[in-house]
Amino acid sequence: MSKPLLVILMGSSADFAHSQKIVDAAHALGLETVTRIGSAHKTSAHVMRLLSHFESDPRPKVYITIAGRSNALSGFTDGLVQAPVIACPPPSESFGGADIYSSLRMPSGIAPALVLDPANAALLAAKILGLSQPQVQAKVAQFQQQQAAKILSDDQSLITDNE
Repeated sequence: MSKPLLVILMGSSADFAHSQKIVDAAHALGLETVTRIGSAHKTSAHVMRLLSHFESDPRPKVYITIAGRSNALSGFTDGLVQAPVIACPPPSESFGGADIYSSLRMPSGIAPALVLDPANAALLAAKILGLSQPQVQAKVAQFQQQQAAKILSDDQSLITDNE
């Protein structure tokens, strides 16, 4: 079985720190990642070439797009690929945070998911890829068990402290 691929597409190099959080979480979940830069507004032909290249790869894949302000990248990507797209825009104080609306409303037939937390975007990608990849599904289950164990441990420490 071929190893699935998580394609991370940033709108600019300013998004690198945000993308690195996704990469780190994805690697912890056993995903192979590739990160590229392309703007739907400024380099649309380049983005189309990148997407065509990745779409010709037969491996299961998910795309995560990172673009702020006017997030055309997520919708543009979703309209050109068959694989799931997750929009994960970087945090912004611009316009009082109202620029998030460009990630919320998409035209008919364009349906990227929106996940604001980078680690959670990687987790959603892993859950999607885990539907057909048992090794990824096992990593997701292990992660969820670790999360649950931490909560139970924290709860136990409260009980011990209060007695």
